[in-house]
Amino acid sequence: MSKFGLTMFVTDTSIDVVTLARKAEALGFDSLLVPEHPIIPVQMDTPFGGGGPLPEWYKKTIDPFCAMAAAAAVTKTLRIGTAICLVPERDPIITAKEVASIDRISGGRFEFGVGAGWLREEAEIFGVDFPRRWTQTQDYVQAMKACWGPHPSEYHGRYADFPALWCEPKPVQKPHPPVLMAGEGE
Repeated sequence: MSKFGLTMFVTDTSIDVVTLARKAEALGFDSLLVPEHPIIPVQMDTPFGGGGPLPEWYKKTIDPFCAMAAAAAVTKTLRIGTAICLVPERDPIITAKEVASIDRISGGRFEFGVGAGWLREEAEIFGVDFPRRWTQTQDYVQAMKACWGPHPSEYHGRYADFPALWCEPKPVQKPHPPVLMAGEGE
């Protein structure tokens, strides 16, 4: 796991992730982590953390898995990852494949920072059980761990449920990349 990392909202108006990753590695950073917000609802009642209006750049985050693939391709030692991936807003099987693929592309340098999200309106658009979003997150992470384990993979949980299937590739890191939980509030 990283010791001295950099977390940044990479957007369509910020420094590009390739330049950022190269510079972070050259400066001796151990890791580069990026957050995600797939969408931001135009109408929202949930207040932005710390009060005030939601910053414009917050609405423009690049997909973290695309960003980390680009960062992995241009670095050799920099650990890469999410800070955070909004797990309950994603399909757990596809996310498991993305995590394993990035871990493969990077040669085992991926760190999977997960969270449940703070923006109720965003989460509800994706069908998240918002009051129980941490329970849903935990269930999805367990489903992903099943996908990363021996095959065929099978999982039967409260929110994720799938029969035996092949989910390849498997991550380089065993039994899987580090899963780091982040959040605040409840």
